[in-house]
Amino acid sequence: MRLGVFGGTFDPLHIGHLVAAQNAQYAASLDHVLFVVANIPWQKEYDRDVTDPLLRLAVVSAVVDQIPGFAASDLEIRRGGRSYTVDTLRSLREAHPYDELYLIVGSDAAAQMSTWERADELPSLCRLVVVNRYGYPSPSVMPGFAAPIFAEMPWLDISSSDLRARVRDRRPLQFLLPDEAIRVIDRYGLYRDETSPTATPRE
Repeated sequence: MRLGVFGGTFDPLHIGHLVAAQNAQYAASLDHVLFVVANIPWQKEYDRDVTDPLLRLAVVSAVVDQIPGFAASDLEIRRGGRSYTVDTLRSLREAHPYDELYLIVGSDAAAQMSTWERADELPSLCRLVVVNRYGYPSPSVMPGFAAPIFAEMPWLDISSSDLRARVRDRRPLQFLLPDEAIRVIDRYGLYRDETSPTATPRE
């Protein structure tokens, strides 16, 4: 099986994430794509308050678990601590020893991969699928990796920070976020002020 690994903070998940994953799935002929929700995203932990990981997972699960070929993963949340891609890929390699792992990254992230934790170990664990992102050229060569697979997607100028501001300002969200995501955000009162909720979802 060809398994795509799409990690992120997803704070919140939006249609740009879904379009990126879908185009990566098509370009690399992936059987499944895992949306791996970061526990503590080391690249963002000092930038701002990040929403509780279980709340972010609730939004992701509500959306992607209804889409054939997509699934939400709490692997990094269960592991705890800072989330590092190399640890996630090693865990997935142990759990799926006969599957091919494909790491889905944007062209902006691809350009920074040399700064990632234990970056030298990544080429032995996965193949790269690089999704174009406006303003960031896709690297044609990634040191240590086999030739990347490139996935083209239309330019969608959507950001999670803008969406959080839209929730606070009561501006329209429809067509920017999946309806399921909007319902979960409303249910738990996410992003209504600058302080991220810390309560975990309850049925």
